[in-house]
Amino acid sequence: MTDLLERAGELAALDRLLADSAAGGRVAVVSGEAGAGKSTLATAFTEAAGPRAQTLWGACDPLLTPRALGPLHDIARRLGGPLRERIGHGARAEVFDLLLEALDRPPQAARPVVVLEDLHWADEATLDMVAFLGRRLALCRALLLITYREEEVGPDHRLRTVLAGLPRGLVRRVSLPPLTPAAVGELARRAGRPASEVYEVTGGNPLLVAEVLAAPAEGVPPTVRDLVLSRIAELSPQAREVAHLVSVVPTQNGFAVDRLDAVEECLDRGVLTARGPGVAFRHELLRRAVEESLSPARRAALHAEILAGHAGRAGVEPAWMVHHAHHAGDTAAVLRWAPIAARRAASLGAYRQAAAHYQRALPLLADHPAGERAALLEEYALAAYHGGLAPEAIDARRQALALRTALGDELRIGENLRWISRLSWWLGRPAEARDAGFRAVEVLEGLPPGPALAAAYSNLSQLFMLGHEGERAIGWGVRATELARRLGDLDTELHALVNIGSARTLAGETEGIGELRRAHEMAAAAGFDDHAGRALVNLASFAVDAYEMTIAEETFDRIIPFLVARDLDGYVRHLLGHRARLHLARGDWQAARDDAAEALTAPPHSGGARVSAMAVKAVLEARCDVPGGLEDALVAAEHGYPTGEAQFVCPAAVALAEAYWLAGDPERAAIEAKRGLAVAERFGHAWFTGELAFWLWRCGGLSAAPPGAATPFRLLIAGDWRGAAAFWQERDCPYARAEALAHGDGPAVAEALRVFDRLGATARARLLRAGLRERGLPVPRGPRRPAGGSPGRPGEAGLTARQREVLALLAEGLSNADIAARLTVSAKTVDHHVSAVLGKLGVSSRGRAAAAARERGLL
Repeated sequence: MTDLLERAGELAALDRLLADSAAGGRVAVVSGEAGAGKSTLATAFTEAAGPRAQTLWGACDPLLTPRALGPLHDIARRLGGPLRERIGHGARAEVFDLLLEALDRPPQAARPVVVLEDLHWADEATLDMVAFLGRRLALCRALLLITYREEEVGPDHRLRTVLAGLPRGLVRRVSLPPLTPAAVGELARRAGRPASEVYEVTGGNPLLVAEVLAAPAEGVPPTVRDLVLSRIAELSPQAREVAHLVSVVPTQNGFAVDRLDAVEECLDRGVLTARGPGVAFRHELLRRAVEESLSPARRAALHAEILAGHAGRAGVEPAWMVHHAHHAGDTAAVLRWAPIAARRAASLGAYRQAAAHYQRALPLLADHPAGERAALLEEYALAAYHGGLAPEAIDARRQALALRTALGDELRIGENLRWISRLSWWLGRPAEARDAGFRAVEVLEGLPPGPALAAAYSNLSQLFMLGHEGERAIGWGVRATELARRLGDLDTELHALVNIGSARTLAGETEGIGELRRAHEMAAAAGFDDHAGRALVNLASFAVDAYEMTIAEETFDRIIPFLVARDLDGYVRHLLGHRARLHLARGDWQAARDDAAEALTAPPHSGGARVSAMAVKAVLEARCDVPGGLEDALVAAEHGYPTGEAQFVCPAAVALAEAYWLAGDPERAAIEAKRGLAVAERFGHAWFTGELAFWLWRCGGLSAAPPGAATPFRLLIAGDWRGAAAFWQERDCPYARAEALAHGDGPAVAEALRVFDRLGATARARLLRAGLRERGLPVPRGPRRPAGGSPGRPGEAGLTARQREVLALLAEGLSNADIAARLTVSAKTVDHHVSAVLGKLGVSSRGRAAAAARERGLL
């Protein structure tokens, strides 16, 4: 094929992926600039695959607001059956499962090839679908082929996050470069055209090359616009009218036009191509060139013609109608179709697209009744909240509240106040959250008791729990559960039970742990995934805060697979930040880096949800002498400090104090430690109080530990470095143990240096050696770093000191139980270390790990 010159390697790569999919799903990610030939490559590949493949084709379109799950609608039309029946009515989880069922075919059947084109235009539900398939594709024999334009996917585009999350071993990236001058020369020679002139105009872009060579030989049109307009100028008036009409329809699926003679002329002249049930331009660049050549009035008239022709049709796509109504300037049609499109998008989880549709309609409601405007604002606020647009959501709630207040609608006033309370907390405004929460209860208690009041009680319970005011949290939680049970409102009952269990756990009551586990089980059994997730997310984060390592590890192992299986990505990223803190404490710094990096892949947003991951990243950089540690700690503080919440303020303050101290600025370190300590003491958080008191003491700003400080920090400040080191040894926290030893005698300091060196804590080791020199004491020599070695990556194969100990005992043939007894740690901890060792060595068994260790001199 002449238009596939220099694409043989790419075609072969796709063919190998199709063959490999016999052993489990594979993903091909095809990227390139507009006109690079992504669709052409995909078409040629699927045609060459023949009966080996069942191709399911879906595309994203450049609509004003992308249609929710647009590519899946295309695929459903092709597949038919339950997926086609349910996609317009079923929940997103249901239609995703139906797609997966359709892809799960017997070995002897043709393998499904799912082509998703132009994902740079995808809505968020489509991107969620890609993430869903990526996690499960190994379970079925299918090939997922994705295309996107490189120039339209910036660093913050969510597609990058989705692609980064796909299983690495299953993915092959295929980037399509421009054609070389030699290839363009060959094509030009076949067409009898000057090669240099063609290459100079097109730069090797395959689409432009094809268009130039299809144009009349007299001269080379300098732009795509000139190319396509010169071709359209040769059409009859009727055919030109069809081309203009099709140009305002941004779809890859073809647009049906009744004027058959004119359509045939467009096809014969190569202006349009047959696509599905209709016709389309061969490329979006060509369509857009024609559309932009029309006057605004002409474009509006064509949009109005399409809108009128489809308004009464069954099954019309609402987002499509919004697009044409907006460009036609038809206010009534926008107000009719935008809410429908928004509700459709929200039902499929495309909340940002839903919010965009509501935003399109809201300004047009100025002269409509207040109740109608308030209702649409409330719908918009809910979509914006679920889409991560908290500032927009709270603004809409406040507007709705003003309208409901003018109407005297007490129930809606109370509900909006509760939502303002919740959103205020998310935006780091705890005082405003409490004020709005109490106002909600006050309003709703004036009405007959109902679900809204139970939810308002539970909201206050959650706010007090987050503020570490256990007694008040439990009191409001009990009121919520009692009312919810009388009403049969299991949703609110579970929400309140999680608050009560969390408050008791924070207060140090062991029964709280059991309550959170039971709440998780109840919620999971009833299908309330959010409550089930929150119960164990809270337990895991509380356990990390209190250095309850075994509880934390067990909870992470249980809840992360649960969250991943249900695509609760927000919870997953939040929890990865806390697991990064666990790895940091345990000395598995590469795992801490990996978790923190993944947690930070989400788009930035207000509030403190990213603080844990930011703090871990900053601390690792500061300890390991990697540039950017202090800057990242300042960013963590910018996110955490405004919240006023201990869970966000204190990790940021610890990171900033440590970064300043390691940078040689103890005065600034003391300021940050003191600032965080005030918050920790106000919340009664023993561990944050202890850690921040330690930093203030180290900087000379404190002589004795506060009464509420946790044990190891209190011991160290009191001069009992042996007791503190023993505590951290028992918890398997090597860096904290080394910090305690660094305050001890000569042998203790030497051991501390060995630990810092093994971990790669370059900055900390350097300061300790400098202190020894100042005291005139012998300075143990540091490790020799291999040439090209990267700072902060401890040991060969990236093994931590503890993992090297485990590897040595494993090589002796000891079982996990024996290793646990030898190292005085739990068997669960050893399981974790063994898994990490196998992963870092790239082996699948204990025997191979021992052999690899001997071969590489790690023992």
